Amino acid sequence: MARSTQITVIAGAALALALAAPVYAQGKSNGKSNGNGNGHKSTPPSSSPLPSPTSGPAAAASPLVWLDDATLLGPGSASLTLAAARWSGTDLSEVDVPVVAAAVGLAPRLQIGASVPHVLDGAGGAAPIGGVGTSYINAKIAVLTGGSGVKLAVSPVLEVLSESAAQASGQDRTHVGLPVSVEFQHDTTRVFGSTGFFTQGVWFAGGGVSVQPTARSGLSLSFTRSRVDDSVAGVVRDRQELTGAASYLVRPQIALFGALGRTIATTDDNGAGTTISGGVSFLFSGRSVK
Repeated sequence: MARSTQITVIAGAALALALAAPVYAQGKSNGKSNGNGNGHKSTPPSSSPLPSPTSGPAAAASPLVWLDDATLLGPGSASLTLAAARWSGTDLSEVDVPVVAAAVGLAPRLQIGASVPHVLDGAGGAAPIGGVGTSYINAKIAVLTGGSGVKLAVSPVLEVLSESAAQASGQDRTHVGLPVSVEFQHDTTRVFGSTGFFTQGVWFAGGGVSVQPTARSGLSLSFTRSRVDDSVAGVVRDRQELTGAASYLVRPQIALFGALGRTIATTDDNGAGTTISGGVSFLFSGRSVK
């Protein structure tokens, strides 16, 4: 597999895990209240019905997330990503470690993937029970493979909420989503975007750009927005986030990555805060990525 292709795939993994690690409450209160009687002003992303880059799925080299590119693993190729993330709000913080994500290319236009996080036990009345967090199983199907300069993919996904997230949101445990992703690449620069919906009434959209400054490094910057009409609370929730990520190939098929995200024009009860994450991705080559 060519070095530029490895950077593209693993840099995508870095962005995915940076944006997509589910995180859960582990912090202490400053005595503020969000009106729910839990003594906290902030609502962690995992406890809100509003999805965000910190509560979306990741599928390693193919980041099935609110924001995705349209690149697939080649047939016989596989990826494995191990990551950790920490979200900090006004008066709460959340930690998730490890996040384990994997993807396998089954055919030139098809790959499958899954993401399973481990939630650390929290502290305080707002903290959920530790254990397996919200998990995702997905397929990624190429519609256009880049012959015209543009790639297009659809990514049906099954979301299985953790027990704590389901209780906090009052929703069923399982939901189905259908993101659609588009990508354009010129030399070492890629522009990509996604939009779609989930069956709990969520709509999301986002876009980003990634560059390859050197043969071993990748950088990306993205913006995402998610919105849901919360029928239980009777309000419309809205979350916007800007995230930057970087990756570095320490070996031809092993990359380290890290990222920093920050919400913009988002209220505390919709998960306003800062997310820092990092990890390592492994790429196992089969045939070339299409």
